Amino acid sequence: MKILLNWVLFILVISVNALANILPINGYNTGQISGFYPNYFVPAGFTFSIWGVIYLSFLVYSIAYTYYQVGKNKVPAINNYLDKISPWYWATCILNASWILAWHFLQAELSVVIMLVFLFSLIQIFKSTQTIAKEMNLITRLSLVTPFSIYIGWISVATIANMTALLVKYQWTGGLNPIYWSVIMIFVAVVAGVFFIQQFKTIAYPLVIVWAIWGIKAAQGGKSNWIETTTVIGLLILLSLIIKLAIQKAISLRN
Repeated sequence: MKILLNWVLFILVISVNALANILPINGYNTGQISGFYPNYFVPAGFTFSIWGVIYLSFLVYSIAYTYYQVGKNKVPAINNYLDKISPWYWATCILNASWILAWHFLQAELSVVIMLVFLFSLIQIFKSTQTIAKEMNLITRLSLVTPFSIYIGWISVATIANMTALLVKYQWTGGLNPIYWSVIMIFVAVVAGVFFIQQFKTIAYPLVIVWAIWGIKAAQGGKSNWIETTTVIGLLILLSLIIKLAIQKAISLRN
């Protein structure tokens, strides 16, 4: 039953996201709606190709989940982990599809609420991954842990973008130039990446932040020296820390 539910919800997410642009839902594709809320935090279109990576990683997760749920392949520690995170994962699937519907029907306020709950659910999963990751071999970690590191990285950025869109809808700037707001949001994303590197020694999360900032630089850097400078500094900080952590992990594996 759990295996079936896992696959049904995975297929639901893929289907709703595909139909969002094939139909498209409510007559708009997902990117088109972003244009209704113009701001300097919107990344270039190529950046959204990361969804392909996310969905491929969860296809791998679903296969691994099925493998470990079959009787002869059960491993107590891993199955306890999967049992603990599954309700949260299933919730993220429903929230993902719900967000698409809210966004496509131009319910910006509802989309922010859904996104915040979405992020909260991923945080609960990520906390669980930290207690089990050291007990897994590399392949198992890549299958059952890494997908959530990638996912929470992108949803962190998406939450910032979603809240920015809501502020644009209400034309609220807090007295700041929109460019400065974007600089602040980029700074928040960089700080989040640095925090995850230092606190959790993870590479996947900050790499997603790097990808998002690169997309913002590509789309918005030419419009403002402030954004260009902030994105370049953010990229240099994160990439240097990622490289340093990768070297440390490589040395640790050799020893």
